[in-house]
Amino acid sequence: MEKSRAWKDGLYLLLLGNVAFVLISLLLVSRPDSAAAMDFRTAYYSGQCLLHSPCDPYSEHDIDALYRRHVERVPVSARNRLVVTNNVYLPTSFPFTLLFGMLPFDWAIVLWCLLINCSLMVAVGLILCIAAPRAPLLVGTLLGFCIATSGSLAFLGNPGGFIVPFCVVSACCFIYGRYVPLGIACLAVSLAFKPHDAWLIWLCFFLAGRPYRVYALKALAVFAAFSLPAIAWVFWISPHWITEFGANLHFWSQKGGMNDPSGGHGACLLTNLQTVTSFFWADPHTYDLASYLICAPLIVIWVFLTLRARTSTSSLWMALASASALTLLPVYHRQYDTKLIILAVPACVALWMTKGALGRFAVAFTAVAFFVSGDLPWVAFLGYFNHQHWSATGRYGRLLLAVWDFPTPLGLLAMGIFYLWIYARLVRSPQAEETTAQAETGPSTLPHPA
Repeated sequence: MEKSRAWKDGLYLLLLGNVAFVLISLLLVSRPDSAAAMDFRTAYYSGQCLLHSPCDPYSEHDIDALYRRHVERVPVSARNRLVVTNNVYLPTSFPFTLLFGMLPFDWAIVLWCLLINCSLMVAVGLILCIAAPRAPLLVGTLLGFCIATSGSLAFLGNPGGFIVPFCVVSACCFIYGRYVPLGIACLAVSLAFKPHDAWLIWLCFFLAGRPYRVYALKALAVFAAFSLPAIAWVFWISPHWITEFGANLHFWSQKGGMNDPSGGHGACLLTNLQTVTSFFWADPHTYDLASYLICAPLIVIWVFLTLRARTSTSSLWMALASASALTLLPVYHRQYDTKLIILAVPACVALWMTKGALGRFAVAFTAVAFFVSGDLPWVAFLGYFNHQHWSATGRYGRLLLAVWDFPTPLGLLAMGIFYLWIYARLVRSPQAEETTAQAETGPSTLPHPA
């Protein structure tokens, strides 16, 4: 009876989070705000550009001229037009943005937002089915909070809104050997749009041995099948696209740019570790190097452990729990990318079910990471900060910016290190792996491939 009630409570919490997500998404997107779905516009007009030859999808001049010929219901401001005209998506994404570019703008934006909302709900639903049977209230709380504080996905319309769920779907399909072709397609699309989100997930399965290595290689083959022709096409249209692409990236990451880690403050925070190291070193080369020196050893250890691990459901979930956090630290990511850490929920539940101190630590580290990567905590902080009219200059201003920027990357780093340590224990100790496997929730719902 208690278990049935806990399951219902967990399901209600998740449903409440879904309702909150839909309502907040509708509220944000329907506002007469020219900033809504700006990242979608970048993808949409770069795709349309390919249909209007000669048009260079990485030329600010060409995209701006194309945009001026397009009449939107709510035209963007001059500042936000820079987001539209400075394309930062790789040519591998064009086979998909081209499909949206063939549609009228209003149809395309509706389909794009539906793809984001539906894929996120499917990904969260899969994790619920895998992890909830043993700890439904814990899972419902984590996932409900995660999805309720994800309004920026719909508001900004960033491809990460469906790429991150695609990574989750592919992981679930591969681990349990169900709907593998769907998992292969999802991972291939993820690599095409945002390889810095998907690369460590792909590497996890590539290093895990058969049958997972076969799945990973098939995903890579599908990715190559549609990516290589797209790259060749872009080279034919714009032989100098690599230089233009680099210039666009530099435009956003330069000092004072929107993606400058030493100044990327706002509700949708940067999560990469450069936001911390840039507080101590002003030179980009120095704070980049410092971030790499912190992240590189952790990823090398993770690779070594994955090569040595005896492949099992529990070891794969533990590897993904660590990878989902570490992926977000070395290079540019924002809060909408952090939804990838829902991959840590099955590992968190498995540790929780051991009824020991490690389980409590797992819940603590995971909950903190979920909290600091959610939209609502930072929106509330921004509202309080603006209400107080505090100055962001001087010594106190720097301390305030540290409070502003540090929690998210440091919370993710702590979570990544914790699960990496647990992963190392599993690899070194077969007894620890057996204990964790007994508490593993996955096999109770989905069969492991033979």
